[in-house]
Amino acid sequence: MDKALKTKTILLVITGGIAAYKSLELIRLLRKNGAKVRAILTKGGAQFVTPLSVSALCEEEVFTDLWSLKDETEMGHIRLSREADLIIIAPASADFLAKMAHGKADDLASTTLLAANKPILFAPAMNHKMWENNATHDNLQKLHARGMSQIGPEEGDMACGEYGPGRMSPPESILQSVLDYFYKRPLKGLHALVTAGPTHEPIDPVRYIGNRSSGRQGYAIAAALELAGAHVTLISGPVNLPAPPNVDVIYIETAAQMLKACKNALPADMAICTAAVSDWAPQAQAKNKIKKQKDLPPPAIALTENPDILQTLCMDKDRPPLMIGFAAETNDLEKNAKAKIQRKKCDWILANDVSNQKVFGKPENHVHFITKHTHEDWKECPKAEIARRLVEKIIEYHDQ
Repeated sequence: MDKALKTKTILLVITGGIAAYKSLELIRLLRKNGAKVRAILTKGGAQFVTPLSVSALCEEEVFTDLWSLKDETEMGHIRLSREADLIIIAPASADFLAKMAHGKADDLASTTLLAANKPILFAPAMNHKMWENNATHDNLQKLHARGMSQIGPEEGDMACGEYGPGRMSPPESILQSVLDYFYKRPLKGLHALVTAGPTHEPIDPVRYIGNRSSGRQGYAIAAALELAGAHVTLISGPVNLPAPPNVDVIYIETAAQMLKACKNALPADMAICTAAVSDWAPQAQAKNKIKKQKDLPPPAIALTENPDILQTLCMDKDRPPLMIGFAAETNDLEKNAKAKIQRKKCDWILANDVSNQKVFGKPENHVHFITKHTHEDWKECPKAEIARRLVEKIIEYHDQ
């Protein structure tokens, strides 16, 4: 039995949602690793798991009621937060995230969190439309700004029969985040620069040249780097994703803006260029919307080549010691990727074959990790797993 957490006390808040059943396995894993686990079960959470089940696994009393005379004569909501080393909310429902964001304190769980002076990790779980709602994104930004950490959610089949992002992260992943928080911050003190998403090159005030990049891979890498202790600057094109917690995000639209933001973020210890930067931009942007004209052909759009951000950073006087690029290839993947390493003077390339698959927006990716001397096929896996493997490689590089 691993006792890595034997000196730690975890306060687990279980809110309402079908994913609450996963909290029972999380308790078992935390206990197996030596942690003492106390639990607060909300009224909604008790609709999915019973206090008896939670209490039996914790081997502790389960706390449910703010107005319990015994609990509050001992100032239970204060004591629970003060005696914990880490507070985990799993699952964290959309309703409870909103409560946290707005500082509500109408039950034991929300009151305890408002009084907490300990780090908080939350694992969202909800329907994908609730997750994608702007109200949820606004609440997440508030929680991230207060220094709270987030794990997940993941994409997959929902209990309601729909598919999308919103599934609570597996208990094993949450456990790993707990272990990483306490013991593994190997990139602490290092600055990581990450680019993600597409660029939009304006034709007129309405139209632009762009691509289908979702930014998910870059955002996953930024989150994994932060979890490993790095100070992360994320330069992001237009995407529909919440900012990763505790990451400095700079939003841009064009390739020129992205390059300027990258240069301003230097020096850095590493740069990971995942962004799908447009190769070309219109030479000039029309001041007004270009109108269709009857009996006339469509207007010709003169293009100019955009700056090559990866190559420019590789050649910069403040070049980060570790430069990592991404390459989408349709043929001769290894040959083209190694040629790109030579041409752009970068250190590593993560290449994916897009000849017969669509990867933009998918929760999975299939990449090949390629350096001047090595080639590893990482097979198809979730983008979060690719991010984790890449961070492991970066940690190995800095341990040399």
